Amino acid sequence: MHFVIIGGDAAGMSAAMQIVRTKDSPRITVLEKGTVFSYGQCGLPYFIGGHLTSSDDLIARSREDFENKYGIDTRVLYDVQKVDTHEKLVMGMDYGNNQPFSISYDVLLVASGASPKIPDWPGTNLKGVHTIKTVPEAERIYEQLPDIEHVVVIGGGYVGLEAAENFKEQGKHVTIIQRSNQLAPMLDEDLAELALKEAEANGVNVVLNATVEGLEGSSKVHHVMTSKGRYAADLVIIAAGITPNTSFLPNDTFHKARNGAVLVDAYMRTNVENVFAAGDCATHYNIVKRTQDYMPLGTTANKQGQIAGQNMAGLSRAFKGITGTSILRFFGLEIAKTGLSGAECEALDFPYKVTEANATDIASYFTNREKMTIRLFYHADNQKLLGGQIIGRHGVDKRIDVLSVALFHGMCLKDLEDLDLSYAPPFNSVWDPLQQVARRTKT
Repeated sequence: MHFVIIGGDAAGMSAAMQIVRTKDSPRITVLEKGTVFSYGQCGLPYFIGGHLTSSDDLIARSREDFENKYGIDTRVLYDVQKVDTHEKLVMGMDYGNNQPFSISYDVLLVASGASPKIPDWPGTNLKGVHTIKTVPEAERIYEQLPDIEHVVVIGGGYVGLEAAENFKEQGKHVTIIQRSNQLAPMLDEDLAELALKEAEANGVNVVLNATVEGLEGSSKVHHVMTSKGRYAADLVIIAAGITPNTSFLPNDTFHKARNGAVLVDAYMRTNVENVFAAGDCATHYNIVKRTQDYMPLGTTANKQGQIAGQNMAGLSRAFKGITGTSILRFFGLEIAKTGLSGAECEALDFPYKVTEANATDIASYFTNREKMTIRLFYHADNQKLLGGQIIGRHGVDKRIDVLSVALFHGMCLKDLEDLDLSYAPPFNSVWDPLQQVARRTKT
């Protein structure tokens, strides 16, 4: 049996390793469009910011490890352009040898990931215009840093904020251009004001409600033109979102979501027999929404890849779903969200209530305590937890993870009071901040 995997990063290689561990001497071929396998995309901004000694630190396993230790046939610069599900063929271009290829499969995994969106602005092809998605691109950005003074980051979401922080830490003048009226669009507008204040306090110029009209320069970018003015730029980072890499899968054969992500069931199976999909190119079942969703994160890609690999190898394991949990560090702030926001509750017609409180991360009598704001959303009829947003300077990660577990198990607001959470004054209050919010809420 020949297992073919399209994509050599988180989902693809997690699946490959599960097949290796489950089957005796399996035949596995992995087709990677780039040149680097199994790397930590989320760490790229921090490599640029000088927090890592080498980009090699981001690579979990090298291509040579997969080849020599595990017997996996790993091929680089293989651009898959077509899948024929009737003949069970994967076709495309081998750019390493500059020739077309055609490979047959018995079981196929689509783990092709997603690509940054590049809007149709004039000048995006200028030197100095980048996204942050691959190790080679991050290395090119890092090499340019000594010659860069002004950086413009287009987009104020996760990648944009992380990029802004790391360029600022490298001593650059940083401007964030955001088309909406707030940074951190995952947050409610009033909580996002804290992110804006943090940016301004750290010398980042933020331009909200601005539409990019184009990038200017001769061969190299020099300015970003917007509806609110012209901004100097020696380097531009486009962080305007991503789109699933699924255009090579025929729409009349594969069922896809509106954004192009491949629809999968709990076992990572597509609607086509013997074809699986996982990671950023696939949908993710949202436990809270009770529907298929799209939240491309490294944690989810690894889990889906692992489950896909086990099922491809003949085991039976279901993906339990996501709660939509994310966290971001932005200078001194920790910003986290899980489950639904108010806007998402309204879009789903969930009757909901909101409760919130300010608390401290440790016992209130410690001088080094830090404040955090916790906002919880719960069902108006049965008080079942629907989501939460937490922002503060320390201890946010612990609370968002507890809340994610509560959402995973369908707990109600008052159930938080019954949790046996760790306590000692340097770590917590007698009542954890989540429990404080629950205790103060009249339901």
